[in-house]
Amino acid sequence: MTSLTIRTLETPSLGDRSYLVHDGDVAFVIDPQRDIDRVLNLLRDEGVRLTHVFETHIHNDYVTGGLALARATAAAYLINADDEVSFDRTPLHDGDTVRIGERMQVRAIRTPGHTFTHLSYALTDSGRPIAVFTGGSLLYGATGRPDLLGPDHTEALVHHQHHSARKLARDLPDETAVYPTHGFGSFCSATQSDVTESTIGAEKRHNPVLTQDEADYVRDLLDGLGAWPAYYAHMAPANSAGPEAPDLSLPEPADAAELRRRIEAGEWVVDLRTRAAFAAGHAPGTLNFGLDGSFSTYLGWLITWGTPVTLLGETAADVAQAQRELVRIGIDRPAAHATGRPEDWSKGDLVSFPTATFADLAQVRHHRDVVVLDVRRTEEHRDARIVGAVNIPVHELPRRLGEVPPGELWIHCAAGYRASIAASFLHADGRQLVAVDDQFENAAKTDLQLLGPKA
Repeated sequence: MTSLTIRTLETPSLGDRSYLVHDGDVAFVIDPQRDIDRVLNLLRDEGVRLTHVFETHIHNDYVTGGLALARATAAAYLINADDEVSFDRTPLHDGDTVRIGERMQVRAIRTPGHTFTHLSYALTDSGRPIAVFTGGSLLYGATGRPDLLGPDHTEALVHHQHHSARKLARDLPDETAVYPTHGFGSFCSATQSDVTESTIGAEKRHNPVLTQDEADYVRDLLDGLGAWPAYYAHMAPANSAGPEAPDLSLPEPADAAELRRRIEAGEWVVDLRTRAAFAAGHAPGTLNFGLDGSFSTYLGWLITWGTPVTLLGETAADVAQAQRELVRIGIDRPAAHATGRPEDWSKGDLVSFPTATFADLAQVRHHRDVVVLDVRRTEEHRDARIVGAVNIPVHELPRRLGEVPPGELWIHCAAGYRASIAASFLHADGRQLVAVDDQFENAAKTDLQLLGPKA
């Protein structure tokens, strides 16, 4: 008998995975992303028929494609019976078992912690345990964070998370493969891990939730939690309402005059090019969220929800990629787009700003005082920082531009991506600046004075 096939659909920009499982004939999907064409294409390529779509929880970090996928394929849509939603679905309870085809059985396991109604799904093949799909419960070397439903629920959820992970470890064989939805750079994960595959047995040996007692786990996890993207607040309501399939057709084109009008109206005109290309020359007033980084995470985090967005890409494919990432977080239709070169996007001269390294910053500080703006998150700054640096996390910067001290301004983050975002806002605000495009670890190789426990 051939093994079941488990296909992973990666969404690295959000740190998530979806899964398609089949026996060569029929298939089910766990936690599909909004752009369901990826799943439909995979079903076609595998030559299988989708019969069931499962959600582990009402997601807080992306808009689901579950309902749209189920409707497109006439599959059953299965979520926790206790989730309050505004659409018809197949309700599941703890212990319910769903047979799929001749061989596969999927058992729902109540695992609250990431949310109160979270379910994990244990898969057997002709009665033999194969895998468990753990959503935001048991992750690789971590667990899903318990604070996304607000501070009033965090204490209860973190204890639930400990109990749920122990339940999975107790009830499933050590050889059971673990397939989480979150934890690959997602802010839904309490901590990060470089592990790419695991089993229940491996997690028993290495995961703090299974190696620490409850009090130590709770203390360490809560102490380590940092900020999470502001757009998360919009995801659960969208998912409870039942999102439809997105429109991925290109928006209306805009010429240079239209782009200027939109900028002057306070809309966001977003340059998708790399930070090096943006620094070298860009249309005045445009903002840099490069496709080569966590584009949708940071754009969704910084934007005032509902602000029109226009996308500038070198090619139509770049714009299409950006659209795909944005619909995953509920920004459904850009207001307009333009392609080509920055010269095509401005009726006047382009503007630019210099980039540098931490070694350059150290050299400059020998000769004059400069303002060093650290746009990393608060916890990153606390762990290691340049003496005298001002910390305004990039996700707070748009509303705190007036707090940036006057003077010669050097901006840094951990690797350069967030520094370029910040530089684009401050440059559009009229500041002259230098963006540090360098790894923060290189600061320790200079004579810059560092502080913090990890400095």
